Amino acid sequence: MNSADDQLAPTGTASAADESVPAAAEPVSAETVVETARIDQPVVDQPIVDATVPKRPIAPSNDVHHDLVRTLGTDMVGSVQSLVGTVVIAVFVITFIVQAFQIPSESMMDTLLVGDYLLVNKLCYGERGADNYLVPYQKIARGDIVVFHYPVDPKQHFVKRVIGIPGDKLRLVNKQVWINGVPLKEPYVRFLFPPDNMFRDNFPRLDAPITLGLEGKWWLEMRKLVEDGQLIVPEGHYFVMGDNRDDSEDSRYWGFVPRENIIGRPLLIYWSVRTWDGDPASSLSGRLYHIAYAVTHVFQITRWNRTLRLVH
Repeated sequence: MNSADDQLAPTGTASAADESVPAAAEPVSAETVVETARIDQPVVDQPIVDATVPKRPIAPSNDVHHDLVRTLGTDMVGSVQSLVGTVVIAVFVITFIVQAFQIPSESMMDTLLVGDYLLVNKLCYGERGADNYLVPYQKIARGDIVVFHYPVDPKQHFVKRVIGIPGDKLRLVNKQVWINGVPLKEPYVRFLFPPDNMFRDNFPRLDAPITLGLEGKWWLEMRKLVEDGQLIVPEGHYFVMGDNRDDSEDSRYWGFVPRENIIGRPLLIYWSVRTWDGDPASSLSGRLYHIAYAVTHVFQITRWNRTLRLVH
């Protein structure tokens, strides 16, 4: 049968029946409405970018630069603080605790040799007081080796051994030291010549001729302090001599050492070097060569048997 009801209308057109009878509405879900709204609603906030317009380069941020400068500045300040702290500690140690000295002469042979480098303990001697419980001070004793300001020229530093302390009565007879009528045992002494010098080997001799190296002021002062052929050591002063007794300019020639001139006591030979150039050039180039030679030949010129030796 070819009835009108069996014919199908082309897609997109309506038949006569369709025009007269409205089609039932197709149900639409909420999701479909939302999606349609999203597609149909124009985007207002997002700018339109034209691909044909060249992009302007973005300037780099300064944060990295500031961080780098801040880091370098912090490191520099820390380095300066460390350096200043080290210098302050070094100055404090040199001023109050220990100080380095070099032996330039032979007056203390064989105890100390030319080329010995010493660390001097500046805290060992002190006056009696409440702080003795905190710092182990000790009195200057006979037989101690001391470093002191040379009384004739305080800018110079000398090192000698204490022979006479305040109140002692001292004299030398044929090189032998007598203290308060008792001969002093000195196993450290070195003699070079027989007792043939009237002033040097028999001290004090007021009838001896003035010898070479004798200070005139001391010669006059000494005459007032001699009783019964013995020299009396005054309070607050010390009589010192070198261990190389025949080759030492000491208290016999220039007088006593005041207590305030004494710096301290040698503690350690931290380095000892044999003499390889006894008379280095005085020019700058000569001194630089002298230093360079010492640095490059340190193992050859070092007296290893004396290095790090305690001083007694």
